[in-house]
Amino acid sequence: MAQAQVAPPGQLAVRLSGIGKQFPGVVANDDVNLEVRRGAIHAIVGENGAGKSTLMKILYGVQKPDSGTIEIDGSRVDLSSPADAISAGVGMVFQHFMLADNLTVLENVVLGAESRHGIGDAARKEVLRICESYGLHVEPDQLVERLGVGERQRVEILKVLYRGAQIVILDEPTAVLVPQEVEELFTNLRELKEEGLAVLFISHKLDEVLSVADEVTVMRRGSTVATVDPADVTARQLAELMVGSELPSPTTEASTVTDEVLLAVSGVSLPTADGRPLLEDISLQIRCGEVLGIAGVEGNGQAELVEAIMGMRPGVTGSVRLGERDLTALSTRARRECGISYIPEDRHRHGLLLDSPLWENRVLGHQTRPPSARGMLIDKTASRRDTERIIEQYDVRTPGPDVLARALSGGNQQKLIVGREMSGKPQVLIAAHPTRGVDVGAQAAIWRHIKDARREGLAVLLISADLDELIGLSDRINVILRGRLVSEFDPSQVTPQQLGSAMTGAGPDAETGR
Repeated sequence: MAQAQVAPPGQLAVRLSGIGKQFPGVVANDDVNLEVRRGAIHAIVGENGAGKSTLMKILYGVQKPDSGTIEIDGSRVDLSSPADAISAGVGMVFQHFMLADNLTVLENVVLGAESRHGIGDAARKEVLRICESYGLHVEPDQLVERLGVGERQRVEILKVLYRGAQIVILDEPTAVLVPQEVEELFTNLRELKEEGLAVLFISHKLDEVLSVADEVTVMRRGSTVATVDPADVTARQLAELMVGSELPSPTTEASTVTDEVLLAVSGVSLPTADGRPLLEDISLQIRCGEVLGIAGVEGNGQAELVEAIMGMRPGVTGSVRLGERDLTALSTRARRECGISYIPEDRHRHGLLLDSPLWENRVLGHQTRPPSARGMLIDKTASRRDTERIIEQYDVRTPGPDVLARALSGGNQQKLIVGREMSGKPQVLIAAHPTRGVDVGAQAAIWRHIKDARREGLAVLLISADLDELIGLSDRINVILRGRLVSEFDPSQVTPQQLGSAMTGAGPDAETGR
């Protein structure tokens, strides 16, 4: 297939007409229609499972549609593989980066595309040209393992541009970025747009969509339901188009906090190998029926605090108690068996076995207790039955418990994890970014389950980068900065701006912040 020629800005770059795609038991796309223009950022939004990722995989040649047609720059194309899509000028940056940490930026970019400019000076010259043209500031000779998340994403964009992409698809590009990195990404996307490229932007963060997109297409249950001008809608109106109904807010109603302390963390510290403190003298208490929120810029010790409480980090000093029981010397499994549940920050790394069926994933972390176990053995029948309960109760959109976890959308994977961790009536829930990367419908469902469990006496430690979520769900909010708890706030009295200021060290101290 010949390399696609660049059409002038404003002309139609992509037309998808009547696209249909089915998998066993699931209609992923149903008569989808989409038009994307050159020199524009076109956002696609919808709930997890609405069909966005399947549609983009069809455009990138990963999936073949069962029906419908694809046109690029006015010519009908048959995309049977990513190689066909790349030849047609389509590139895709996936949510989970595909980079080799032990190679340099230049080596990652050139890998698999050596025929374009070789592997020597010509390749380096082209990489530097693209970096300069599109404002992608990365050092070609830097090892990828030394790059931050935002820099890695720029390398992924650089890879697709190096291969000649004029239509760039980004799947959830801001899911793991901090605010400064998000703004840097949007600057890069505007550069692509100014150069006449077409950018397809999939995101659940509707405020970001409205700030960067020129057009927004809404998908619901596999179909396109509207294409709107961002200037004409609010984030809430967009969200309601996505779910087809009005949305709840994260606001917690009356207090359910009692005097009974369920989780007590005292003097917890954690040094690096060279003695630098990752955590420094952390002490906190969470009572029955209470949600304690932790706010902080990513990298200030949130992940280490969670892992210290769960017994996942060696070298921790201090103590962790659950009620009257000292957990400090216990393993992660023993802590879970005592009544602590855990929604991990990285669901793929710590929460799921992607190539195992859902019922086996239901068993994870619960393999010593009913209904997962009967004596010393795993009880498959009971595990499958309880997985079916979770699927129904938590609206996990899947044909059944034997489907592989990999086949679920990110939001449905997250709802399965939440359902699993809410099972067995835990006393404490450690929830690290429980709604990260999920759509507004799944987010509202997770909020509802947390609020319901709180009313029943669950103690929750909530770590989130979503300040509205923290303020809405928490009974108290602590701010973590450079491994220390530095401020405490009453959610009913604090604004996101005040929290953000405290997170950077510019806010009030603990006394004035209360």
